[in-house]
Amino acid sequence: MTSDSTSPKDSKISFSMDDFAKALEQHDYHFEKGQVIRGKVIQHTTDGAYVDIGGKSTAYVPLKEADLQFEPDLAEVLPLNSDLEFLITSDQNAEGQVQLSRRQLQLQAAWENLAEIAEMGHSVQVRVTGTNKGGVIAEVEGLRGFIPRSHLQEKENLNSLVGQLLTATFLEVNQENNKLVLSQRRAIAAASMNKLEVGKLVSGKVAKIQPYGVFVDFDGVSGLLHITQVSGSRVDALTTIFQYGQNIQVMILNIDEYKNRISLSTKILENYPGEIIEKFDEVMATASTRVAQAQEKMAEEAQS
Repeated sequence: MTSDSTSPKDSKISFSMDDFAKALEQHDYHFEKGQVIRGKVIQHTTDGAYVDIGGKSTAYVPLKEADLQFEPDLAEVLPLNSDLEFLITSDQNAEGQVQLSRRQLQLQAAWENLAEIAEMGHSVQVRVTGTNKGGVIAEVEGLRGFIPRSHLQEKENLNSLVGQLLTATFLEVNQENNKLVLSQRRAIAAASMNKLEVGKLVSGKVAKIQPYGVFVDFDGVSGLLHITQVSGSRVDALTTIFQYGQNIQVMILNIDEYKNRISLSTKILENYPGEIIEKFDEVMATASTRVAQAQEKMAEEAQS
């Protein structure tokens, strides 16, 4: 006995590849550029890595987007079977594949971290990677920064700094303009400021003479010897007492850490008003003994 009817068993196996493709399309495999997703690294190639992100097609990470390092070791930065976060950097192609980046996520994290460090006023270690006419190029947390010549301790032989680690603070952190500017001199000054004490006698060098006072460099910082703190007598012209590059001894009168200012005094070393004008060399030569008397005087004034 024959029958032209289709058996129930035959009707259950009529699922074609086209049907399978349509079934896949019913699932939400839509990925957008700029989206952060998680995926599992499943294959390495000479130029990058393939990542399973749960889509119709595996995603691809070009070698240059695998890490902040230049030509990174994929086995080290993207181990096989590791589950990591990635940034989608391209739209889906005809096969539904997208390109990913770990580097872009790391860059974002680095900018955020450095902005926080800068806001707190902390220093960082940077490695000098090159030079230009204006200063040196430095790398910090994978980002490219710049230290102007005026903010370096070594201002002449910049090539000698290449490859060295420097301690620096931030002058500008601007992710939008991709601008990262640092200062080695400010970092040194900040470290020196922490070691200074009011009432301490320091030796320095006259760095600048202005009508209102003399700037003195010492221990990596600069302080102001205001004209009113030079002597107990009136000083008509500072150039009659001081010269550029002259070595002098001054006492720290005040430290303003918030404004990064140090006030200095030689007046407090005088035994009588005008002595430093009349006997400058003698006052300087005996400054170490005079400062003890000055400290006692300051302590008495503080108690009164």
